[in-house]
Amino acid sequence: MSFPRLFPLLQKILAALALVALVAGCSTTAPPDSVLAVPAAPQKYAAIVVDGKSGKQLFEVNSTAQRYPASLTKMMTLYLLFEAMDTGRVTKETQIPVSDHAASQPPTKMRFRRGETIDVDSAIRAIVVKSANDVAVAVGEYLGGSEDQFAAMMTAKARSLGMTSTTFRNASGLPDDGQMTTARDMAVLGMSLQRRFPQHFHYFSESDFMFRGRLVRGHNDMLGRVRGVNGIKTGYIRASGFNIVTSYDADGRQLIVVVMGADSARQRNDHVEALIQRSLSPSMDATKTRLMFAEQQ
Repeated sequence: MSFPRLFPLLQKILAALALVALVAGCSTTAPPDSVLAVPAAPQKYAAIVVDGKSGKQLFEVNSTAQRYPASLTKMMTLYLLFEAMDTGRVTKETQIPVSDHAASQPPTKMRFRRGETIDVDSAIRAIVVKSANDVAVAVGEYLGGSEDQFAAMMTAKARSLGMTSTTFRNASGLPDDGQMTTARDMAVLGMSLQRRFPQHFHYFSESDFMFRGRLVRGHNDMLGRVRGVNGIKTGYIRASGFNIVTSYDADGRQLIVVVMGADSARQRNDHVEALIQRSLSPSMDATKTRLMFAEQQ
């Protein structure tokens, strides 16, 4: 291989090694000799671990860098749907119509036809388990009047929750150059869903559901893999890589773990598991953590 062709490869290798060193050195939660394998290219990778009770940041790399949320977007779609349920605007039995625009969304989807409807309870499960783009758009249109108006509502809600670096352009997370977030903001959203809607949070732990006589399976492989993991949401588009927000609740500890930009679902999940183990380490130096989140109402 000629040197001009070899040089870009060496640059990538050196960048990856530098990021591994950064990850190993920036955590306050693990023994100094432990090393985390970074599951992504530096320009895509971001991660954060937050104590779910205190809001303390336990680990972060690139947590305020702009990233594409992909289907993590649907967490906010569900936040607004849960709000509508709590205010009585909708019930679990409310039928949500599917428009041409919603039905035309690319997969993953439930494959509705225009004019069909889905009840709110099934819509939630379709969004959580299947990450159904057609259902997310139908919910957005129902609550916002149009998907564009709903996206504006999503962004306004993000600001009210303290998500200062997030802009939503659609209800599904499908590619849009203007739809951006950060790992920190996704952690804020994950915590807000837990604190604001404990009565609905069980949806995020479901790995399958029955719809019209058919078993619909999900793809959040963290469920059942690590004891204590009870949600929340995965996401992927080509521009973002493999994203996830994960909730852990066991033995008196609560964590929110966000990993963005992994090269594969397997690498992403391995990294989440390593971050959980790291954060639960008894060697954690709590004096070095800092309070990141105010109490959400």
